[in-house]
Amino acid sequence: MDSAWQKEIIDSADITAITQLIVRERESRDLGRWQRMRDCFWPDSHVRVSWFRGSGADFVNGSMDMARRGVLAKHRLGPILVNLAGDRAVASLSGIIDIPTRLQNMDFTLSSHTRFLYRVERRERRWGIISFDAIYMRDELTSPIPGQALKIDPEELKRFRSTYRMLAYCLTLQNYEVDPDLAGEDRPELVQALNQELYGWAGLDDLPR
Repeated sequence: MDSAWQKEIIDSADITAITQLIVRERESRDLGRWQRMRDCFWPDSHVRVSWFRGSGADFVNGSMDMARRGVLAKHRLGPILVNLAGDRAVASLSGIIDIPTRLQNMDFTLSSHTRFLYRVERRERRWGIISFDAIYMRDELTSPIPGQALKIDPEELKRFRSTYRMLAYCLTLQNYEVDPDLAGEDRPELVQALNQELYGWAGLDDLPR
């Protein structure tokens, strides 16, 4: 078999394995399959998202607590792009986080539009997650009942970044502390620094713009 063709087959198998790993981690989060979610992360993994910063194991514990508190987030995932570099890879995808939210005695859906970034590494012939980050783009609140109106004092929102303003507002009402310095489209220097960190770890030079 031609060596280039053989490498393409091996790369395709790795890309499929990484893609399934990411889908499995997010689906496990949505369905409350906590042990399966935990198995997706290496012990030394790290997670940085709006409401959490810490290890992959603690992220699973925090997700369990969030579900018990009735914050039932679901994820809509776009296609996954995998950038391979031997036993390391960086994977990215667009996603929307939908969170049912009750404000002023009315039901709403908070939707946060993000780009997810995963660092993954192969150890002992198995791929696992080393880090999980998000780049925030925008968010909105929508009502399942047409005509429902929500009034929020703009002064209450001034302390939150535009790219995850409503997400931060709603999570703060749930007594979560939200990191104000995460990568977002309103802070391109933070996006660039995050990309350099992740892709540099993998030894990849082709950074997204």
